[in-house]
Amino acid sequence: MKEYRFRVANLDCENDAARLRRSLASQSDVELLQILASSGTVRIRAEEQKVSQDDLEGQLREFGFPVQKRGETAEPPPFWKDPKVLSSLISGVLLLVGWLLGYALPDWLPLTLYTLSVLVGGYYFGREAIEEVLFERRIDIELLMTVAAIAAYVLGQPAEAAMLVFLYSISEALEGYTESKTRSAVRALMDLAPKTALLLIDGKEREIPVEDLRVGDMFLVRPGQAVATDGEVAAGRSSLNQAPVTGESLPVEKQPGETVFAGSINGEGSLEVRATKAFAENTISRIIQMVEEAQERKGESQRFIERFGFWYSPAVLLIGFLLAVIPALWFSTSGTDWTIRATVFVVAAAPCALVISIPVTLVASLGTGARNGVLIKGGIYVEQLARIRVVALDKTGTITRGQPEVTEVILAEQDESIPPRQEILAVAAGIERLSQHPLARAIQSYVEAEGVDPAEIAAFNSLTGAGASATFNGTTLHIGKPSLFEDQLGISLDPLWEQIVRLQAEGQTVVVFGDDRIPWGLFAIRDNIRPKARQAIDDLRRTGVEKVVMLTGDNERTAQAIAKEAGIDDCYADLKPEDKVAKVRELARSLGHVVMVGDGVNDAPALAEATVGVAMGAAGTDVALETADVALMADDLEKLVYALHLARRNQRVVRQNLVLSGLVISVLVVGAVAGWFSLPIAVLGHELSEFLVIGNGLRMLRD
Repeated sequence: MKEYRFRVANLDCENDAARLRRSLASQSDVELLQILASSGTVRIRAEEQKVSQDDLEGQLREFGFPVQKRGETAEPPPFWKDPKVLSSLISGVLLLVGWLLGYALPDWLPLTLYTLSVLVGGYYFGREAIEEVLFERRIDIELLMTVAAIAAYVLGQPAEAAMLVFLYSISEALEGYTESKTRSAVRALMDLAPKTALLLIDGKEREIPVEDLRVGDMFLVRPGQAVATDGEVAAGRSSLNQAPVTGESLPVEKQPGETVFAGSINGEGSLEVRATKAFAENTISRIIQMVEEAQERKGESQRFIERFGFWYSPAVLLIGFLLAVIPALWFSTSGTDWTIRATVFVVAAAPCALVISIPVTLVASLGTGARNGVLIKGGIYVEQLARIRVVALDKTGTITRGQPEVTEVILAEQDESIPPRQEILAVAAGIERLSQHPLARAIQSYVEAEGVDPAEIAAFNSLTGAGASATFNGTTLHIGKPSLFEDQLGISLDPLWEQIVRLQAEGQTVVVFGDDRIPWGLFAIRDNIRPKARQAIDDLRRTGVEKVVMLTGDNERTAQAIAKEAGIDDCYADLKPEDKVAKVRELARSLGHVVMVGDGVNDAPALAEATVGVAMGAAGTDVALETADVALMADDLEKLVYALHLARRNQRVVRQNLVLSGLVISVLVVGAVAGWFSLPIAVLGHELSEFLVIGNGLRMLRD
């Protein structure tokens, strides 16, 4: 079975998705995996031997969902080719002509035109109403409008029925164009990746589609061109604008051996790049896919509105029926008058604006965040970010640059069992080259710069949150925190204690190296805080965050020095991964919603425990992209500030939409029951409120 992913046209709402789902269910050789209505995407699995890609595309075209070309988002057709728009316009023309002729010609001709207007304009949403009842077992807004139109027509108000059908059908027809607007952020991401690449074969250039690039291929990036796919610089030096991917404002210098991301814009020099990811798996493609999937993950408020709507629409229909029957029987009044009021009530109470108020805003917010280097995995995380009260930050790579450097190597007082400095460096590097920790990389880099080759060691064992151990020439050696030696191994550090205290007070991290009996020496490592860290932490407080804390496995003195420099409220040091989880749980219990920010790999347990887990510097890191709830593509704490601003702004717009739609429904319902509003007034108020809500939600597309 092979999996296919298609972008299709005419997939603009859940009704379209349901129709496509029913069509694909009739195909025995095809398994539907997922329909993403907000992005117009379909995932299908099929037996490659029985069904080809061309066959699948043909089937989708027959069902009314033609496949888009690569690099194109699902776009509605031009309005003059859109059957929904055309039927709505024809309905409007028939309505207008019927109304004009009503002043001069016999009644039967305008009635005929009104009837045609109702039938033509109501065809699509009437069909959807019937399909929802028959196949989905659901009463929705389309049925409310269909019933209201039929009731108005039967009650001798064909012009009003035609007006209802025309106004509602035009709003339904424009839904696809509204959906297209919300896809503009994803479309902007897709436009970043070039359509072709300059493949290098034996020194010769050949232009090929980017989809044909394979891992290991060499390709050329000229000045001003976008990088075709993720890769590693093989030759050349240049500065790259990575803002499209990471949101970083300044160009980044690249040289041989460094990673480049698809969509980055090359500066002044040519680069020869070795592809490390195929086009479908590169950073831009992954971001686009995750944004599209995130747009389908609904927030708590949206799920509540949908559950509410499931019962609300049938309730409106029932109340409308009772309103038409009971007053006429109870007060012995004209049944026609109350039936007209009931018909107006059904239209007035239809929850279109209410239902669309949240999803259109969330989809726009998610797309805007991705365009600015903040990948939020779903609506629920946007809502939770807006409620954050505590920000917990890891130290290394989050508050600090994550590029620690060895500043000093201090050896213990000479003992005949302690080898010379060169051998200590070689063995330490031999152990640390098997570790992925930033401090380990700092020691490796220092030893390499000293011109010393790492020693071959055996029996490597990582001691999570403490250090590592290994054997060399039959001797067990340890490297790690001072607490590893004192607390776990029971080895006295008296020969180095004064130096340890001094270095930690300066904000440096101390890594001790020794055997089972005595310490051999220590490495002093400094990781400077990020230039904008203090400003970002101040900005976090201005967004409404009550407390900023630092969680680190480093020692208390170093942690306090870094925390003071960065302006952190509280810091918790000497924490193992499980201790960080417990501390996040404690902060959430005592202070409220907590966001945990780390690298998405070493901090994965703490990120999972937090209300929202945020991985920083996730561009090109598959694990971070997968594990975090929010991925900041750049190593920039200001992006966290932006994410909180975006979430709080989203919350304000959603509240505005809910209040507006609720207020309009209330006014229209009261006016309908009191007999103040006619059917056209109710329809007009209903549709205008829907357009206002959509327009307000689309403001989230602005940065």
